[in-house]
Amino acid sequence: MYDLNYHHLQYFWLVAKHGNLTAVARRLHVSQSVISTQIRQLEDKLGNDLFERRGRTLVLTETGRVVFAYAEEIFTRGNELIETLRQGRNQPKAILRIGAVATLSRNFQERFIDPLLCRDDVRFVLHSGSWNELLGQLTTHSLDFILANRCPQGDSGTKWLSHLLARQPLSLVGPPREAIAPFKFPDSLLELPMLLPGAESDIRVGFDLLCERYQLKVNILAEVDDMALLRVLARSTRAAAVVPAVVVRDELRSGVLEEYCVLPDLYETFYCITIKRSFQHPLLRFLIERNVEDIL
Repeated sequence: MYDLNYHHLQYFWLVAKHGNLTAVARRLHVSQSVISTQIRQLEDKLGNDLFERRGRTLVLTETGRVVFAYAEEIFTRGNELIETLRQGRNQPKAILRIGAVATLSRNFQERFIDPLLCRDDVRFVLHSGSWNELLGQLTTHSLDFILANRCPQGDSGTKWLSHLLARQPLSLVGPPREAIAPFKFPDSLLELPMLLPGAESDIRVGFDLLCERYQLKVNILAEVDDMALLRVLARSTRAAAVVPAVVVRDELRSGVLEEYCVLPDLYETFYCITIKRSFQHPLLRFLIERNVEDIL
């Protein structure tokens, strides 16, 4: 049996929460060297480094993130034990930290997190951000995984893992057409002002390749990264938008918009991005191994 010194663990926990030795030493009225020694003894006991120094900042290692999660629960529950005896409180929940690329479909995000909403044993944090910002947070283990519609470019120092979750076809939608003749791809496309995703979007890259294949030069009215804004502009202009039909399903049902065609060989693809680590969140497999129908 391995005896764990909870005094050492508490020192580590406080430093991890506050981010530096000075604040903790001042709070506990001890020297920084005392705290450093106690944390080093904990590292020796566990056989792993818990912090790495980047300049003047202490950053948790992967093992440090795992130990911190346990320490957080241990000391939170200790505090809650006292509060429960005094006035009664609910037990703490496991925390799942999810990053989502800011341009990702809101419909997809809602469907993905749906199974978590009915669980009382987990609390999730959904953080929306830029591609590079989220990858940086994943690298430092501040996120458990990222939801995205593209794969990261690998490099020798980072082991990205991309799990394909689902894909859905893309459609060309716009206001109801007054023309008697049915919409015919690709010829009818040339008559329309277009609303397209931004140049860095994988959807846009695929659409540009489609235009190149059919030698089309389209009239671009606007380029919009955010799918929700693209939906708004499709409703308020006379332009056609490249979107998954599910994004504008309410408008299609009400007749505000019309689906002109499903674009050939063009899809929006959804990925769960993780990083190679020894300790993945236990809920990850449950979330990514669901049927595509359940996610979409």
